[in-house]
Amino acid sequence: MNSTPPPSADAAPKTRIEHAVFRTLRGTNAELERFAWLGDDLAVAIWRRQTDEEETAYIRPGHHTLSYYLGGGYRTERNEAPGLYGSPGMLCTLPDEHESRWVVRDRLRFLHVYFLQEHFTRRAVLELDREPRELALADRTYFEHAQTARLCASLEQMPWDAPDALLRANETVHEALSSLLQSQAAVRSGGALRGGLAPAIRRRLADYIEANLEKPVTLGMLADIACLSEYHLARMFRISFGMPPHAWIAARRLDRARALLKASAVPLQQVADACGYANLSHFSHRFRAGVGLSPSRYRQFIAG
Repeated sequence: MNSTPPPSADAAPKTRIEHAVFRTLRGTNAELERFAWLGDDLAVAIWRRQTDEEETAYIRPGHHTLSYYLGGGYRTERNEAPGLYGSPGMLCTLPDEHESRWVVRDRLRFLHVYFLQEHFTRRAVLELDREPRELALADRTYFEHAQTARLCASLEQMPWDAPDALLRANETVHEALSSLLQSQAAVRSGGALRGGLAPAIRRRLADYIEANLEKPVTLGMLADIACLSEYHLARMFRISFGMPPHAWIAARRLDRARALLKASAVPLQQVADACGYANLSHFSHRFRAGVGLSPSRYRQFIAG
């Protein structure tokens, strides 16, 4: 077993992921085989359990969990879905605010991917052209989805113990989450949405940001486009995009930098300029913080 302890709460970006699941599983006879932070506030773990019978409860963990059964689970069931049992290859999606209780009656080995609502919100806007608050991750127990299962199985096979390996796992998890959004996004109930930006305004702002990532983009510029005060624009942008403007712009700049490093061999300074970073040092610092590798090392990895 990998004896690396779960991350502490000292690192602010990670505090919303680690405690609930690790407290729950470490309070049982579950053993942690492997664990890794993958960058982008994503984490992956493999657990195993050997038990005659034991009950486990997950209570509003505060993060989403994608679960993939690697082995066993034939007599494991969720109390809320009696008579439905697991098996290798089965998937579960557990939303951040869900509550569930499970009875484990046999040996079980499973992979978990942990991610925050922010990952779902960005994909809702970019991939489905939907407001994040319109969609929720479906709470599903034991389902099959070939593409997502294939990506989860590949995660088990790859190492996670070096920067290049972590990056490969990071790319795989991002692909899995896109697959998950396409297949497991559920429309929230509760009637018409209140507040937020009109869809046309949201698209106009998103398009403007994409077209101007190489330039300084201010709250005032966005407010002028939306014909709102800066105060109201900031509040409604957060509602409709799932994050404040500065965070959205920073994420889109990082995404563009990744795309440029993958698709071309232009000098790093040109990549920095095209993505709106102040200088090459600023670009390298932000890229390493977000991805875990320097831009040059990332390019080498992609090329290899």
